[in-house]
Amino acid sequence: QVQMVESGGGLVQAGSSLTLSCAVTGVTLSPSAMGWFRQAPGKQRELVAAIASGGRANCADSVKGRFTISRDNAKNTVYLQMNSLKPEDTGVYYCAAAWGPYRPCTVVAGQGQYEWWGQGTQVTVSP
Repeated sequence: QVQMVESGGGLVQAGSSLTLSCAVTGVTLSPSAMGWFRQAPGKQRELVAAIASGGRANCADSVKGRFTISRDNAKNTVYLQMNSLKPEDTGVYYCAAAWGPYRPCTVVAGQGQYEWWGQGTQVTVSP
């Protein structure tokens, strides 16, 4: 059974850093695409960053220069390094994985293209 276990959320002050991790277990094939999404209170879930199996990545404009997504295919784990956190980064962060026939350089940005989701981890940034 596929499981996605997230960790690393918490309450921090503005300007701090956090690293989120998401391990995918119960699979024999690494996801072809992985991503991080977030949902702020009263808002829709949005893409934060996504990464292809070959390492090509893309981030939302709001986090460029501050957040970095990476993955370890041997461990089926995706990471989100978040620096210079702002109060507007507050929300529930979800990791997602897909096993579609995507090329190693294809970054998948659409929520509907992801097949499995983590339970979410809360990130709260105080002013």
